Amino acid sequence: MTPSNNKDSTNQFQVTFFFCSLYLVAIGLGGYKPCIKVFGADQFDGNDLRERKAKSSFFNWMFFGNCTSILTTRLVSAYIQENLSWSIGFGITSVSMLLALSLFLLGTTSYRFSTERGGKKNPFSRISRVFMEALKNRRQPDFDDMADANETLLLQAHQSSKQFRFLDKAAVSCEMAEIEEAKAVLRLIPIWTSCVVYAIVYAQAPTFFTKQGATMNRSISPGLLVPAATLQSFINIAIGVFIPIYDRLLVPFARSITQNPSGITMLQRIGTGIFLSNLAIVIAALVETKRLQTARDDELMLMSVLWLVPQYVIYGVADVFTMVGLQEFFYDQVPCELRSVGMALNLSIYGAGNILSSIMVSVIDKITSQSGQTSWFDNDLNKAHLDYFYWLLACFSFIGFASYMWFAKAYVYNRPNTF
Repeated sequence: MTPSNNKDSTNQFQVTFFFCSLYLVAIGLGGYKPCIKVFGADQFDGNDLRERKAKSSFFNWMFFGNCTSILTTRLVSAYIQENLSWSIGFGITSVSMLLALSLFLLGTTSYRFSTERGGKKNPFSRISRVFMEALKNRRQPDFDDMADANETLLLQAHQSSKQFRFLDKAAVSCEMAEIEEAKAVLRLIPIWTSCVVYAIVYAQAPTFFTKQGATMNRSISPGLLVPAATLQSFINIAIGVFIPIYDRLLVPFARSITQNPSGITMLQRIGTGIFLSNLAIVIAALVETKRLQTARDDELMLMSVLWLVPQYVIYGVADVFTMVGLQEFFYDQVPCELRSVGMALNLSIYGAGNILSSIMVSVIDKITSQSGQTSWFDNDLNKAHLDYFYWLLACFSFIGFASYMWFAKAYVYNRPNTF
């Protein structure tokens, strides 16, 4: 009894220690992901044309580095963990993080640090006060002449004050700069909402795409079977190939036409990616329809898994446009002191997309499996209707793209030097 109790106690300790480690990683990422991109972008002077161009490239190459690391992990670290030792695999990643931290600390004396506007209140307090004052003065007449109340504006009052005029009633006790900050935050909500559909579609790549690939012919040579999850590497490969093309060829070409330091605007870049993701899910639906037809004609005849490569590649190219564009957008379009919060808002799009995707799957599975019917997500994909789900996502994606275009057309950028 005693040895058995000791063994159970040891196993319980190991499990607890393991999950505590995972939670620490999650907490660390929660602080690291929003802040590292903001801190890196803050090293560039937005008032200098040359550095503004470099800042736009920074987001591209930061994303390139992240995807290269993920691809290396999938191809190298996963092999070590499966064939040698999980301890060695985790050990290599731990040493890599320590080396990265050491390199980061070496540059401490040369970093630029942004400071808050002198003497101003906390940005959350300023923005909250604007909404409270506007609510309190909601019965007051419009202040048409309030633009003269404060000539030193942080943002473009002559443009943005035309939107959300109900907040202008806070001018009785708030500065114009504070009102424009509140409007800037409020303008982000429609863009955030319309981009959630993109995140719902994005959530399918590591889930149903992988399950789809597991039912196909994954043999690329005698004795060599490609794991279905490895197909996700095509997204990272596409990103790694396309980012240099985009940054070194497409941006300079577009810049020569538009005279924009970034080639195209941030909203144009995001919209291009959303359109490509819509195209990718349509291709996924067509491939799944073809796969089902092949399976029903001859169960022994399996389609090649290479049919899935186009949708993965298009997803990768879409990410270069939308994911990087969103990072740039939520960094640039929030008040300076809230840039880390802006980057967290960007990340929350994908969190909301994953949650909504899970809810959709649960609801659809429950509805389609009633009365003895076969669920769209049956474990046997040859009996399921994953193609119907993809077509439904394509419809939602089109609606999301249309709403995004509507909101983007009406959007007014905050700063005159917005790139």
